[in-house]
Amino acid sequence: MQFYSEEDTRSFQNVRFMYITATLTGHIFTITLNRPEKRNAFTPTMAEEIIYALAYAHYEPEVRCVVVQAVGKVFCAGADLNAFHDPSADLKNDTLPKIRGEARLGDAFEELLKPAIAKVEGAVLAGGFLIVCGCAFVISTPNANFSLPEVKRGIWPMQVMASLTKVIPERKALELAITARNYTAVEMRDFGLITDIKEATDIDFAVNALADLISANAPLAIRAGISAVQQMKYIPENERHTFLKAQLDILLQSEDAKEGVLAFKEKREPIWKGK
Repeated sequence: MQFYSEEDTRSFQNVRFMYITATLTGHIFTITLNRPEKRNAFTPTMAEEIIYALAYAHYEPEVRCVVVQAVGKVFCAGADLNAFHDPSADLKNDTLPKIRGEARLGDAFEELLKPAIAKVEGAVLAGGFLIVCGCAFVISTPNANFSLPEVKRGIWPMQVMASLTKVIPERKALELAITARNYTAVEMRDFGLITDIKEATDIDFAVNALADLISANAPLAIRAGISAVQQMKYIPENERHTFLKAQLDILLQSEDAKEGVLAFKEKREPIWKGK
């Protein structure tokens, strides 16, 4: 990843997060936004913590799925504008390795070549969309609401649009940004942002079941597939089949591909090595 190297993430156990928690259980890595008193609005330091956790998940071979959740009634209220405009209002985390360049959540999620699930149990506002759009799966409770209120403050959700228009149609993204109204979970599912809606009593089970399902599949194949889909955007349409065939040929030579075929023939569960 451009923000942190694999070497940087080797000190993960020594990092004392201030605004998030990050835990690995089995093959599932959970990032919890933990600034509820400020509606989980991220400061520059909090953004760096999230990106560092994503970098760890990206490089750590044991991680097969990432879950992003939040403490409190608001999933994420976007950027803490006061902290971004006044550096003295942002507490630095000296245990974090130095980030390379400016912390950009949208790019960090784009570079995470592993499936992520957003568990949304509260409001998603403004820059909070960067996190939700960066996840392949978004499971929400029915009472969650979604809004891009920037135009009410004389600004525009510039960076959010880069992520949002990759997930939902451009016309719908513009509607969200121009009207600045609150949208329901059902509306966001219809737009294509949310993948599933579960009651508060059922959401933990649904997220865990999905994470387990993902983690049972070949991690190298998933990583290669996500990477290929991302690269495909920059390849002319008449060259995409050739490109994807070349990627498949590489994948077929992997230990996991051979193990998958062998396990199928032997009627047993495969043992993935991620190689």
